[in-house]
Amino acid sequence: MLVFTAHNERDTQYLGTALAHVLPGGTVVALIGTLGAGKTRLVQAVAMALGVPDGTVTSPTFVLVNEYTRGRLPIYHFDTYRLKDEDEFLALGPDEYFDAGGITFVEWADRVAELLPADRLEITIEVADETTRRISLRGTTPSIEAVVEQIAVALAESK
Repeated sequence: MLVFTAHNERDTQYLGTALAHVLPGGTVVALIGTLGAGKTRLVQAVAMALGVPDGTVTSPTFVLVNEYTRGRLPIYHFDTYRLKDEDEFLALGPDEYFDAGGITFVEWADRVAELLPADRLEITIEVADETTRRISLRGTTPSIEAVVEQIAVALAESK
């Protein structure tokens, strides 16, 4: 497990850049946190580092899934906040996205955890104060935990 403290949006961008450089295609990222914690902001940071134009990534709260294919890797961005049940999530065809070779982000992942691949990166964002976030990254399998270790190295090397 890696715990990262983002004191401001610049730190979130820094973490997003590290994720973009390390995460392999096919990674599913489960995002967990309260409203306003910064889940979408982190996806924006990763997307920018992958070459998606700034301002392109928006919260998929009302459309449920957004696709961004203009970067180095495609990004698939789900938001399960408004879903009534797991069947609504399954109706979105998540397995097709999980297998598409991009990076799939699932906001409010705790609501559909049983439907996510066993091999995933879980990122929990906790609000410490108005601008500070405590971000925990945990791989659910040894292979993803190895990716978390690579993220830690990337963060240390870029300081």
